[in-house]
Amino acid sequence: MVNSLQAQLLKAGLVDEKKLKQAQRAKKKDARNEPDKVHNTAAAVDKARLEKAERDRQLNQQRKEEADRKDREAQVKQIVEQAKLDRSGGETAYQFASKNKIKKIHVTEEQFDKLSRGKLGIVRLSGRFELIPVEVAEKIIERAPHWPVVIAKTSVDALAEDDPYADFKVPDDLMW
Repeated sequence: MVNSLQAQLLKAGLVDEKKLKQAQRAKKKDARNEPDKVHNTAAAVDKARLEKAERDRQLNQQRKEEADRKDREAQVKQIVEQAKLDRSGGETAYQFASKNKIKKIHVTEEQFDKLSRGKLGIVRLSGRFELIPVEVAEKIIERAPHWPVVIAKTSVDALAEDDPYADFKVPDDLMW
C-alpha cells in the first residue's frame, strides 16, 4: 500500500523499504491514538471554558461587592450630611483619638457635655470632623464598619446608675 509520493521517493532512492514501512506503522499507530487526542482536546476545551466561567463569576462578584460598598458609602455620606450638628460658635476644645493621633475640635458647652456622656459621636467627612447623634453613628457603623466614627465611652458614673448594688456601700475600713 504505497501511495504515489512514497513510490516516487522510493524510485528516486531518497528512502528505502525499511523506512517506508516504519513510517506506515507510525501512521497507523497515530491513527489509533487519534480518538484519544480528540477526546483529550475536547476535555481540555471544556475545562478551560469552565475555568473561564469561574473566573468571570468571581470577577463579577468582586465588581458587585465594590459597587455595594460604594453605594453604602454614598448612603453614609448622605446620612452624615443630613444629621450633622452645627459647631459654629464653639469655644470649648474637645480632644479625641483618631487613627492613633490626638485631634481637637471646638464645640459648645452643651455639645462638649453630650460628647463626654456618649450622646454624640464624631465622624470624619471630606477631611472635616462632624458631630452627629449617637443613633446616627450606630447606623454608620452598621453600614460601613471601616468608616472612622468616634463615640466617647460612658463614664463610671453612668454605669453606676444601672448598678443593682449601688445601695450597698463597701466600708472603707474593711480588711480582708
